[in-house]
Amino acid sequence: MIKIENTQACFVELWLRLERTRRLLWTQHKRFCVRRILKTWFGLRATDDFIWEVCQLATLDELEPLCGWDELPPPPLCPRQHRELLRAIVAVRLGISFYRIDLRALDKAYSIAFPKSTPINVNKKGPRAP
Repeated sequence: MIKIENTQACFVELWLRLERTRRLLWTQHKRFCVRRILKTWFGLRATDDFIWEVCQLATLDELEPLCGWDELPPPPLCPRQHRELLRAIVAVRLGISFYRIDLRALDKAYSIAFPKSTPINVNKKGPRAP
């Protein structure tokens, strides 16, 4: 059982666990999807309602809602999608608002877990064009 908190240390562990789960599922020839991740992490506590709620929160755009069986790319290749997934898991598990998740800690944890990847910070404003 995973102890989930809204802290940077927990987020680092979740990022690393996400990559380990991807490798585990790959060796078992199973699909790396939200449903399998949650079933692996939470066992019997990952009910259909829990999975549905996580999927609804983790949906990035209205055109393509995240379904529990959608294949996910590796976390370093598409960190934004996994960032929203981890954010949704923490929110549902702790019973707090999706918007109360510490995004700076989550983004910093990604940089710690994957030091050679480009850091993510979606809320950061880019340089202004002259």
